[in-house]
Amino acid sequence: MLRKLVVAATAALLLSACDDPQPATTAPPAAVAPPSFLVFFDWDRSNLSAQALNTVQQAATTFKTRSSARITATGHTDTSGSEQYNMALSLRRANAVKAALVKEGVPDGAISVVGRGEQGLLVQTGDNVREPQNRRVEIVIVGAPMAAATPMDDAAYCRALAAKWRDYDRTDASGPGPQAIAKCDAGDYAAGIPTLVKLLTDAKLPLPPRT
Repeated sequence: MLRKLVVAATAALLLSACDDPQPATTAPPAAVAPPSFLVFFDWDRSNLSAQALNTVQQAATTFKTRSSARITATGHTDTSGSEQYNMALSLRRANAVKAALVKEGVPDGAISVVGRGEQGLLVQTGDNVREPQNRRVEIVIVGAPMAAATPMDDAAYCRALAAKWRDYDRTDASGPGPQAIAKCDAGDYAAGIPTLVKLLTDAKLPLPPRT
């Protein structure tokens, strides 16, 4: 009898353990690949086509949206020609892309160039094959995206408008400008901001940025 009770109690404990909810596991965040662009070349050439220049421009625009960004331009060739010649050609292509990026406003010091010759084929081929997809420069941009600017609230924007107006006109203490500023000081931004914006616009003064 005692043995039966022990067996029954053990079984109950096992069933209870099975019913306990398992702790939830959180999957690690997936790694986000850095932005990359491909620039392609004609056979045995290192000059940039119109399409290639457009790609470079897109890469430069992306670079400017990143914080402390760096670019690596890695040149490649197909398998036609000697390995020594192709290594030099891949480096010329990478340098051509770097020069184009600098023209688009990317700092020279933020760009590294690498020549890999026939190594790292995008399309696997045999020797002496003119494969257009392998004649390329890969542009990789590393750097965190810049945080979006936070717009000013109405109170801050009204103060910025008021400061701009005071710098422009301090002569009339009772005109629409001071009246609009008084509205802002009283918290009536719906009345004060449009008046100050109109006064500054009519005076052909640039408005302060809202962000």
